[in-house]
Amino acid sequence: MDAPFDRRAVADPNALGIDADALDALCARVRQDIDGGHLPSCQLALARDGKVAVWRTFGAASPETRYVMFSATKAVVAGAVWILMGEGSLDVSRPVADLIPEFGTNGKDVITVEQVMLHTSGFPHAPFNALDWDDRDRRLARFANWRCNWEPGTRYEYHPTSAHWVLAEIIERCTGTDFRTFIREQIIGALGLDGLQIGVPPKEQGDINPLVLTGERATADELQAALGVSSLPVTEVTPEALMRFNQPEVCAVGVPGGGGVSTAADMALYYQALLHNPAGIWKPEVLADVTGQVRNTMPDYIGTPANRTRGLLVAGDDGRSNARGMGRTVSARAFGHNGAGGQIAWGDPATGLSFCYLTNGLDQHQLREWRRTTAIASRAAKCVAA
Repeated sequence: MDAPFDRRAVADPNALGIDADALDALCARVRQDIDGGHLPSCQLALARDGKVAVWRTFGAASPETRYVMFSATKAVVAGAVWILMGEGSLDVSRPVADLIPEFGTNGKDVITVEQVMLHTSGFPHAPFNALDWDDRDRRLARFANWRCNWEPGTRYEYHPTSAHWVLAEIIERCTGTDFRTFIREQIIGALGLDGLQIGVPPKEQGDINPLVLTGERATADELQAALGVSSLPVTEVTPEALMRFNQPEVCAVGVPGGGGVSTAADMALYYQALLHNPAGIWKPEVLADVTGQVRNTMPDYIGTPANRTRGLLVAGDDGRSNARGMGRTVSARAFGHNGAGGQIAWGDPATGLSFCYLTNGLDQHQLREWRRTTAIASRAAKCVAA
């Protein structure tokens, strides 16, 4: 059967209900950061009815440039887990240690797969050298050495990479296949998303736009005025850590929590797949659950409820959809998963619209990045009426 998507076949945006004035407003806002020198390049795409309606690149990049999409990768890796759930080969209520015995040390034997997917599993800061992944002894030793920062299931803290190293291992244990190969064959290939890739061999990295640090960090006074806190939590998501994804060997690993690369068009179409399931990759009941059933409402460090499903975030009706990366104008049912550096990716069941924005500029001013995300995502959602 032919793959349902072709990112190169960009449709007439008017035919897909895209409002020309709203699109102009979106593109004008995107250009501000390029023209202002805050970002070197970016790319956006809107899709609807299974077709790309808009695919545009701004700044120093060619039209089909690909970008490291950081934690937007998590939605694709979760897609592989959802396949296993639908097949009945993975029960997410089971302890991880039932599948990975080496993991069940230091009190981690009680952690369930679902807790890993919901970021309530208690090891958000667990270290892992990406280059150890393909050495089985090293990666299993790393799992065994990890300790919990708090009792699993008792609180929410975002796990930038640790949880998805575990999910990648679970995929491999359940399928007997390298997680990157499984995703490529069962999701990317089945959908025809040839610009999306997790684990890119060095010889295929020539079209990936290198990451560039820009700007200066927000001051303590700026953070206090905007968020009521004078500093942000210290995590592994540092500028130095993000810049490592420019290294060919790290890009080749395909870090499951943040190492995927894509065009904006491919990711917009991935969210079309989550909206419509045209290739029948996922069982309908599983897809309905993971895109709509919020299972974690615990607060983050500034009190925003997580609104997490088994793999995604849902915008919600509490007026905090912007804090979840989807702007202020999506419907309460919109779902997605953004990435560090200002990457945006979501789909909205109310309008059928999906959106992706990717950049290679790592703006170190956190408040400017967050405000940019809100402004761009909000304008994108207004490009089509409900």
